[in-house]
Order: sequence, then structure tokens, then C-alpha cells
Amino acid sequence: MHRCVLLWMVLAAALSACRREGADEAALVVGRQRVVFAEPPGRTPSQYSVDAPLMGNGSLGVAMGGGGDSLTFYLSRNDFWRLRSAHDEAYPAVLGRVELSLPGLAGGSYRVEQRLWDATTRGRFARGGRRVECQALVAAGEDVLIVRLESVGTDTVAGRARLVLPGRDEVPGLPEVRESGHSEGGVMYIVRSFADSVDIPTRAAAALRVEGSADGSFTLRPGRPLTLVCTTGSDFKAPDCLSDVVGRASDMGGRRLRRVLREHRRWWADYWRQSYVCLPDSTVERQYYLSLYGMASCSRDADFPPGLFGSWITREIPAWCGDYHLNYNYQAPFYGLYSSNRLAQAEPYAAPLLAAIPRGEYYSQAVAGVPGGIMLPVGIGPLGIETTRWSARMEAAHADWRLGGNIECGGMFWGQKSNAAYAVGNLSMHFYRTWDAAFARRVYPFVRGVAVFWEGYLRRQGDRYVILNDAIHEGTVGTMNPICSLGLVRMALQTACDMGELLGLDADRRAVWRGRMDSLSAFPTQERQGRTVFRYTEQGVDWWPDNTLGIQHIFPAGQVGLASDTALLRVARNTIDAMRRWSDFNGTNSFFPAAVRVGYPADSILLHLREYAGHTYPNGFQRDNPHGPENWGTVPCTVNEMLCMGHQGIVRLFPVWPRGLDARFCRLRVEGAFLVSAALHGGRVGEVTLLSEQGRPLALQNPWGEGAVVVDDSGGRPQTLRGPILRLPTRPGHTYTFRPEQNPDNKTTEK
Repeated sequence: MHRCVLLWMVLAAALSACRREGADEAALVVGRQRVVFAEPPGRTPSQYSVDAPLMGNGSLGVAMGGGGDSLTFYLSRNDFWRLRSAHDEAYPAVLGRVELSLPGLAGGSYRVEQRLWDATTRGRFARGGRRVECQALVAAGEDVLIVRLESVGTDTVAGRARLVLPGRDEVPGLPEVRESGHSEGGVMYIVRSFADSVDIPTRAAAALRVEGSADGSFTLRPGRPLTLVCTTGSDFKAPDCLSDVVGRASDMGGRRLRRVLREHRRWWADYWRQSYVCLPDSTVERQYYLSLYGMASCSRDADFPPGLFGSWITREIPAWCGDYHLNYNYQAPFYGLYSSNRLAQAEPYAAPLLAAIPRGEYYSQAVAGVPGGIMLPVGIGPLGIETTRWSARMEAAHADWRLGGNIECGGMFWGQKSNAAYAVGNLSMHFYRTWDAAFARRVYPFVRGVAVFWEGYLRRQGDRYVILNDAIHEGTVGTMNPICSLGLVRMALQTACDMGELLGLDADRRAVWRGRMDSLSAFPTQERQGRTVFRYTEQGVDWWPDNTLGIQHIFPAGQVGLASDTALLRVARNTIDAMRRWSDFNGTNSFFPAAVRVGYPADSILLHLREYAGHTYPNGFQRDNPHGPENWGTVPCTVNEMLCMGHQGIVRLFPVWPRGLDARFCRLRVEGAFLVSAALHGGRVGEVTLLSEQGRPLALQNPWGEGAVVVDDSGGRPQTLRGPILRLPTRPGHTYTFRPEQNPDNKTTEK
């Protein structure tokens, strides 16, 4: 506890900058977020996550590798995959790279800084009298990398730019077509395509133009900056991507370039203003915004969301095929987006799930004998591609994987039936925070199919339903009632019921689903070191030394919370305390939010969160962890839930936050389609503002105890509410402000 007290004293002093009121507080808070790379990346390129400065717009991704004398911009696109339903034959591919050679800077100094507010990357490289500044960005509104170079020293600096394809020794021996050359105007170009032995042909191209140069060579003279532009595209976005990128590169100058840069700055300013938090801990706050920067940079393409390593594929074939792994990896990067009100970045999540419906229906029937349901393997890709489907290639390399029932009907399940239910979790978060009928209508076919599967797969045993032959961990085939699945199934069935009711669909079926939920087995428990904790399965695995599947019924499944039975909450807190997975290879992204959901001590959560946020590469990826964006969901999701939790039908302000630690948030999104703003200062909650998007009924835990609260409606008369829970029917589009009532002595009635 002494360590925590000391930390809070330091953090409280750091919050003063957040207390300034201004026309644009988001600009003040996000504007101070700068990320520094003091040395060249050492893990770039890689088949895993990289340690490089990252840029992107959700379609084009660029990782900046190399030192000052050999800057390398690795190019990849969310929509450039090799698309064949077979393991190790479907993956996001490398497009190419821009290489900048500045030999006069060899052995010199290196410093790169990224400014999150305007999403620009600035480098300063020097050796003796040669000093070069580099400013780079991927435009928010167009698939183009813009690099500006300038000599700021006393000497000229000679350089050369090249646009190159991956070397033949860098790619596997799978059929492809490649092309490179120069256009008549001196624009360099490259093309890669996969058309042979694939299910869906793909083709992508890039073009590079160096201002004033026909062959890529240039000389930087002091005070005379030089601009390079590299456009990229694919045949998914243009009829002929090569003509498209060459034409855009040729035209990207002068007035058009200035317009692209203006739109870039405007887009990022609008993005940051969707919501913001102001925290007393600069380390946690920086990781919060760095995580949101990363997701904005890799998730905007409606049909091609980011895979395991986001938009930054620097080597072929990326680990685990760089795919959409459905037993948590695909879902985790999005966890913080819903409460952070970044719905545009969350929208692409649904696309591969909807495209996988036909294959899910096949497996539901073939493996489980349930017609009309959806059951999915561990790995899928975009456009209906199944990245883990068994093939002759895999039979030769990994025949042992078929042993023990890990491969079923050609699908790689590792004994887990829960993948599709796990995939519903993010759709559920999106739905309950928006109550958007159009979104529900779009994703309901998938949610319904998952509910139909579990309706048919659950087995009656006495007065309850049980889950048989469903692995809790990969390969633990044959276990009964895995606790993660018990939570996910409840969540999926409830979501199907609420979506169906909103849309007026499946009334008869909803009654069956509710019956399954009401009679589903309870979460299994056990005694461990003198305390009752959750058991991983009812029959089979009892405990696991790593990962966090033992608490994922709490989060992301959302089946335990502050309104739960006190005995259940005690078991949940005991389990969090016994597991202590604050820094886990896989599961930290669910462990922190689960700890918040059950009211684990706030000072302990923040202490561990600070350690977690400090254990990263400068780009925000976790050190010594091969996984990529999945760790970006951890800090935003955890912080948002600590500041404003909308769960189990009740909105709570600062529910798991140290009361003596000041904080502020604006427009966080909670269940019920409410956007909430509030501040905690000096141990007291100030005025609360809440926008109701859909006019849902509100239950707000009284921030001032049980005293009288005055509620102002933007379209109606003030009213006074009392009690521990403030209940209010709201109207769509109305903003409500809450403040404690004052008595004649000008004192609040707070209790």
C-alpha cells in the first residue's frame, strides 16, 4: 500500500494541466501526446509485430524502418491478401517498400518523434555538418505516403529513392505475378498479384514520384525541401490499380497536395474530438491515445479489417497467417473503440463474420448436426476465406494436428465450439452502446445463426442445460461446461433476443433462447488456497497457469458485474486475485477490464496498468510479445470502464477509480446509447452531461449518494430526482445535465 500512496502523490501533481477549460480541450490533451524513438527499430521487418514508427489510414499501412542513412518505408494494404481457403496459403501480403539511401548520414544520430494530434512522423538525423529533417505521413483521406526531406545543416546531402518489390528470397514459392518499372513521366511503380491457385484473385500496386527527379536520385540543399509521394491501390478499389496509382502519383503536387494535407489534419482533429479523457498519469494517458491512434491507422476499410498484425505486414508469411483468429485475437483490438465512441473504426469488424456465414452453417451441420446454425473454426480471413482449412500441404507438415479431434470435417477447431459465440461479443458491445436498428439488421443473421447453433447443441441434463465436448483451451478436447463458453453462450443468446425484439423478428425462437439461458448451468467453482474461485470447467481442466479464460465470462462475455449477487462477486474477486494475469502473453486485454467489472481495488488496477503501459515499444506494442494491435484494446477499455461504466442496466460514474485522484472524461459511450461527460475533482463529482441518442430509459447511479439531484433537459423543464439510482425516461437527441440540489445555505444535499 505504501507504494500505491507514493504513486498517487506523484500522479495528483501531474493532473493540473487537465483542469484548464478551453474551447478545445481535446486539442490540449491529445496535443501533448508525442512518442519518441531514440534509436532505429531493431525488430523491423518481422513476421510478428514490429517496433517501428507506424503510420496508416485504415487501408494503407506504413512501418518506418532503418537508420537515418537507410530509411525504409514498408508498404502494406488491408485489402492485399493471398486468398485461398487453406492453411499457410491465405495471408495478408507485403506490397513493397520505399528505400531512401542517404549514405552521408551513415553512423550518425537518430531521433524520430510522432505527434498524435496531427498524425505526423518527424525524424532528425545528423552526422557532422550534415543534418536532415524528415516529415512523413499517410494521408487520412487518400492512399498516399507523403515524405518531405530537408537539409538543415551546413552541407548538401546526396540521396536516392527506390520503390522495390519483396525479394524472391523473401516470399514463399507460391504462384504470383510481379512487375516493376518507370512510367513516361519518371514515376516508379511496382505491382504484385495472386491469380493462380487462389479462390479470389488479388492485385495491388504502388507508385513513387520524387520531386524534380526522373530516376529517384536527388540532392538536398540547405533550406530547399524535397517532397516524395508514394501512392498505393488495389483492384478492389479501382478497375486498374496500376493506372490509378501512376496517375495519382503524377498529379500529387501543388494545390492537390495542399488539399490532401488539409483534409488529413481535419480528419484527425475530428477523430480526436469524438471523445477524450484527461488522466493524472502521463504513462497511462499516452498509451491510451497511442492505442486509439493505432486503431485509427489500421481500421477503416469496410471489407478488410486489420488482422493479427494490423496494417503492418513487413515479411511474408506473417505468423499465424496474420489472419482473424476467433478465439480472442481478432476481437481484442476493438475492445476500447466502443466505449471511446470510435464506431467508424469498429464498423469493419463485422465484415469477415458475415462473409463466413455459409462456411459456419456447413460446420454447424457437418460437425455438430445442427442445421441452420453457425459454428466457426479458429481462423478466417476476408471475403469468406478460411485461413485454417486443412489441406494436403498441412497434412504433409502437421499430420499430428489431426490427432485427438483437433481437426473436424476439415476445420481447425482445437476442440473449441465457442469461436462464433466469441465473435458475437464485439457485435454485442456495439449494439448495446448504440441500439442502432440498421446495425442490428446488418449483423443479426450472424448473431441469429450462433443462437440457433447453441439452441441445438446444448444438452438437457436434469433441470439444466450443459455444454459437452467443448475445449476451454486449445486441444483440451472433451471437457464439460467450460466457464468461458458458459458466459459467451449466455451473452450470445441474450444479444440475439434483444436484437430480434428490436427488429420484430423470431418471437417464437426468442422464447426458446430465453429458456436455454434461464436453465444454463451455473459457473463452476472450486476451493483453491482456502478461497472459493471459479473452476475452468465442470469436468476436465480445473486451472491453467497462464492466459485468462478463467475470467472471460466476466469480460468480454459480461455476465458478472457490480450488480451481481454478492457471493458471485466475491468469487470473481477471489479469482482475479488468485490469477494475477496483469502481464499475460495472451489474456491481459480481458483481465484488466474483468477486474474493473467486479470492483477489484482501483489503486491496484491503476498501479498494474501503469506498469503494463510502460512495458511497450514506443509504438505501443507490448515488449517481448509477438502479438500486435490486440494489446491496444487494453488501456482504453480499462480506463473507460473505470471512469464510466454502463453495465447491467446501470450507468456508474467513477465506479472503480480512486476517489482522491482527479480525472475527467468527455463523450464516453455506454450501454443504452448514452454519451456521458463528467469530472472528478477534490473527491467530488461535478456537473454531469448525458446525451441520449435513442431515447432509452436511463438508470444512473446517483453520483452524490442519495441526495436530491436537479436534471436539466435540453428540450424540457428541469426536474428533481432522489435516491441511490436516478431513473429517467429520456428522449432521442436530448442532452441532460445533472447537478446536486443546493439548499438555502448554498450547500448541496449530497449524502
